Amino acid sequence: QVQLVESGGGLVQAGGSLRLSCAASGRSFTGYTMGWFRQAPAKEREFLAAISWSYGNTYYADSVKGRFTISRDGVKNTVYLQMNSLKPEDTAVYYCAAAYDIEVVTTTSHYDYWGQGTQVTVSS
Repeated sequence: QVQLVESGGGLVQAGGSLRLSCAASGRSFTGYTMGWFRQAPAKEREFLAAISWSYGNTYYADSVKGRFTISRDGVKNTVYLQMNSLKPEDTAVYYCAAAYDIEVVTTTSHYDYWGQGTQVTVSS
């Protein structure tokens, strides 16, 4: 069965950094897009970044471009989100997802698999 398991969340001060990991298993992800989303209390799920598994092409939301970096490790079957210069408004549950599309996609409805999420809290 396909599984996506996020880790690396926690409590950090504003201006600090965290690296989130998404361990993917259950199938080959060749031809898939891997994405990161977040959801804050009382808000809709927000797209952050995506990467094509096969080619490494990336796409970022304007809110995180220049601060966050998405990458993948084919040997470890893991997707990462490096988050720098964190702000209190970055506080949310962060989700990893996979879409059956060789090109990057940003719409939640296109994603076939989701992890359970990891909490990121940024204090002032």
